[in-house]
Amino acid sequence: MQKASSKTLFEYWNGLRGSRSAPDRRDIDPTRIRSALANTFILELNDANEFDFRLAGSHLCSTYSRELKGRSFTGLWHHRDRDAMDTLIRAVTEDHAAALITFQGTTAVQSSLTVETILLPLRHNGTTNQRILGAMTVVDEPYWFGVQPILEQRITGLRLIWPDDVSLSDRARDVAASVPQDDDFASALAAVPHPMSATIFGRSARRYAHLAVIDGGRN
Repeated sequence: MQKASSKTLFEYWNGLRGSRSAPDRRDIDPTRIRSALANTFILELNDANEFDFRLAGSHLCSTYSRELKGRSFTGLWHHRDRDAMDTLIRAVTEDHAAALITFQGTTAVQSSLTVETILLPLRHNGTTNQRILGAMTVVDEPYWFGVQPILEQRITGLRLIWPDDVSLSDRARDVAASVPQDDDFASALAAVPHPMSATIFGRSARRYAHLAVIDGGRN
């Protein structure tokens, strides 16, 4: 994690959940993450089984030069990246992983910036498939920030973090993911439609699309 808002939110979430896989929405105290609030958001599942912004911080809204509350989070992503985002969101909501994403946002005049995003599972009404807590922060804020809205965004990096087993650190409990550099990202995802077995770092692993999920140690 490069940005302070991502680190602040992750550390607060990780401490708040304790021995649980995810904290409850009612446990969140905004005053405890005051420094990250402008970049923080909460997503909610809609009737189309996609995620919308339920809440979005002011600095985050400036990235798109518009209010994001009630708007689609799923719809922000380039259509070639949506299968990858769907895979990541399932890992967050079903497997209770933390997802760290970097993407390049492009404006109408082809200006670009890099944004770091973190997604964290959140329990609501007894389940973790209806709410997601997150933060989205520009890595190096350009002079035109807040004036030129992002109109297209493409994933440049993905990583899943399993925070319930810190002893295995980066090698054994993380999902290392790299995004294909060619334009046909959808074809790369479709190339491995079902889980496949492999061995990474001497451990059993399962491959979902281009993500290698490394087994080991999670309770």
